[in-house]
Amino acid sequence: MRANIKVYFSLFRIRFNQNLQYRMAVLGTIAKGFMWAVMEILAYKALYRTGFANFPMEFSQMVSYIWVYQSCIVLFRVVFADGEIYSTIQSGAVAYDLVRPMSLYGKWFCQSASNRLSFALINCLPVLILGLAMPAPFQLTLPRSAAQFSLFLLSALLAFGVTVAFAMLMYISLFYMISQRGIRIIVTAVTDFLSGGVIPLPFFPARVLKLVQLLPFAAMQNMPLRIFCGNIAGMDAVKGIVFQIFWLAVLIVLGRAAMGRATKKVVVQGG
Repeated sequence: MRANIKVYFSLFRIRFNQNLQYRMAVLGTIAKGFMWAVMEILAYKALYRTGFANFPMEFSQMVSYIWVYQSCIVLFRVVFADGEIYSTIQSGAVAYDLVRPMSLYGKWFCQSASNRLSFALINCLPVLILGLAMPAPFQLTLPRSAAQFSLFLLSALLAFGVTVAFAMLMYISLFYMISQRGIRIIVTAVTDFLSGGVIPLPFFPARVLKLVQLLPFAAMQNMPLRIFCGNIAGMDAVKGIVFQIFWLAVLIVLGRAAMGRATKKVVVQGG
């Protein structure tokens, strides 16, 4: 068990260092995140100026939600920079991974996690600094207490795990498909919308929100972003974290079972 952990950590570190080499891509991501955040905030500013007083989030909370979302977007995107896994399945190179003395699920999980984390660590801080430097009311507001910030960090870590675990199910589904393009488009649209990437979940109609809050998508970026901006606090935040732990465990169990079933029926053609 200890040896396996060292292998996974080494794989994670190698992938992490490899992704740091693409500096121009990182600079482009930072610029895109900043500009997109500004455009979203301006759009919501116009919406809040209509005079309605029954918005489910204060404007300052919405501004913080958008800044943190754009800075951490690569952490919480289910479909992100995993082309090597797709090509491994399509080309049949997965046969080499199957004969290695390590779990294919664990290998892909570490690879997918490191791809996201390496880009996020470089992108996150600059965008947050730019958000803090913005004039009011477009300025990023930090959590009011150390407890709130601690809950955010824990929730963000769990959301990251849920995102990667859900991505694993998408990878496994590719064993049964000829092309990966369709499933990637569908997963991107569904997960971005139902996890609060398009609009925050509190803006959903009440009846729809009751259902969406029970799905694993609500355990992704929705939870840490709402904790950070103060839309969820206290026991509600603790309950949200328990909800995330539940879905993380469920998705990992489902993923391992699905991986075991899929790899037993893999047929690789060619010499």
